[in-house]
Amino acid sequence: MREIVLNTPGDFAEWRDAARALLAAEVPPEQVVWRQAGESASLFSDDAPLVPRRTVALPRALVTTLDRVICHRDANVPTRLYTIVWRALGDRRLLERRTDNDVDWLAKSDKAIRRDLHKMHAFVRFRRLGGEDAERESFVAWFEPEHRIVRLAAPFFRKRFYGMDWAILTPDARAIWQDETLSFGPGGTRDEVPDSDVVEEQWRMYYGSIFNPARVKIAAMRAEMPKKYWHNLPEAQDIGPLLAGAGARVERMRETAVQLANPRSDKWRVRGEMEAPIAGETATLEELARRLQTCTRCPIHCNATQAVPGEGKTGARIMLVGEQPGDREDLEGRPFVGPAGQLLDEALAEAGLDRTQLYITNAVKHFKFEPRGKRRLHQNPSTGEIDICRWWLDQERALVRPDIIVSLGGSALRGLTGKSASIASVRGEPMTLEGGERLVATVHPSFLLRLPDRQRAAAERAAFIADLAAARQLALDAT
Repeated sequence: MREIVLNTPGDFAEWRDAARALLAAEVPPEQVVWRQAGESASLFSDDAPLVPRRTVALPRALVTTLDRVICHRDANVPTRLYTIVWRALGDRRLLERRTDNDVDWLAKSDKAIRRDLHKMHAFVRFRRLGGEDAERESFVAWFEPEHRIVRLAAPFFRKRFYGMDWAILTPDARAIWQDETLSFGPGGTRDEVPDSDVVEEQWRMYYGSIFNPARVKIAAMRAEMPKKYWHNLPEAQDIGPLLAGAGARVERMRETAVQLANPRSDKWRVRGEMEAPIAGETATLEELARRLQTCTRCPIHCNATQAVPGEGKTGARIMLVGEQPGDREDLEGRPFVGPAGQLLDEALAEAGLDRTQLYITNAVKHFKFEPRGKRRLHQNPSTGEIDICRWWLDQERALVRPDIIVSLGGSALRGLTGKSASIASVRGEPMTLEGGERLVATVHPSFLLRLPDRQRAAAERAAFIADLAAARQLALDAT
């Protein structure tokens, strides 16, 4: 039986050196007794030198965990850790089996250590030593952790309070940072730390200022700040009075609260102004086009070159409504003169329609785009922008008075019906609008230009021409 004496509880280096020698000599856990200095020695210990028989190598992650868990206050920690590393050498996948008793104990112990470290980092409160004329500020703190974690916690405070001298005392050990040197010593007592100082008053003032009486959650507070720590926290003495006065403070807050206007009120006002009818009557399409150039009802006008009115004559039997002007249309001030317009002209001709006999316009009258270098990339208008521009479209419908309207794309469909719907859900089924016009819904010509597959593009083009031909037939039937 091998007996290993550890002089300092929680000293990982001491335990590691002993464990490495035992593992190298292939001494199984049941033949090892671990004890602390001062405990009774075994009468049957084997003092013969250990003879290495193998090389010992452990995963770095496991070594890091062992370094933490050795600080656990459980008296059997050295024994259990040696059992785990012995098993891990023979079973490399041991730590992956969380249902294993040893692995489960290791995980829970590590979690307890990390939680204890978190609490120490949060609840250490320093008190100042010496006078104001000292060359370097000196502070001391008293803390009572659950486990022997001073060695693990000290680097955090060294990094955070590098510019001052300090000492943290616990019942087990103390950490001292002085003259930029970190050292450790024996444990101390609460009497070695001053009862109060000006820093304590600052802590109490800070805690009182951040206390929100309207969000008191006692259970959550005790979970994060357990009562066992309160006697070492200067602000804890104010918790009772703050909780007792929380109800009255909430009532005062309600009585003195400033009644703010609904944050949506400005949005509603602006929207109401944009949706309000434009004053005055419009007798002709020419006058409507002139008035359109002064439209500022939505933000799109800010960057567009000009508004693009419809094109055609009063009394046209068929009206075509697109989505919005493109780059070319914005520059020339006419609808459908770009690539999509060229495709539309070809499709109209194949469907037996003459563009000069139609009225062509857009649901949105300004070009919405995003600058990208020297290019202006098309952006879809929002539903709000389509709805705001609907007033102009309604005026065009009233002046042209068509029998058939063809909507080209989703924006045009919403501009005519006031509702968003997919083209596929309404295509092929003419509907009647509120004004009595018959509506034929189809895709926008630009959709055809974007199709990469030639076979599909040809099929979609044929369907588009068929929709235009259906509109022509409806117009003939209405004669």
